[in-house]
Amino acid sequence: MSEWSQWLVFTAIGLGTFALRLSFVELHGMLRLPAGLRRALVYVPASVLAALVLPAVVFQGKPALFDWANPQLPAALVAGWVAWKTRSTLLTLTSGMAVLWILKHWLG
Repeated sequence: MSEWSQWLVFTAIGLGTFALRLSFVELHGMLRLPAGLRRALVYVPASVLAALVLPAVVFQGKPALFDWANPQLPAALVAGWVAWKTRSTLLTLTSGMAVLWILKHWLG
């Protein structure tokens, strides 16, 4: 693939991504989404966050193992429990990081 065709592909992908994101911003009030789709879209942020966090917690440079020697696993479970009980982002972050630091200091 030549250099010019690579730039053309990068530009096309960039413009396509920009157009897709802009369409949601510009057409937000104009389109009526079905009720089922609106209910489903409520769960998108939580699922994206889980997709970002879970690999960082479970994969530690080796195949996925639920190993309690991995301090990130109990810290993530505590943070999840705190989030479920309190619905507080700050308290969730604080408790998860505190457990992680305590376990890393204790285990390492």
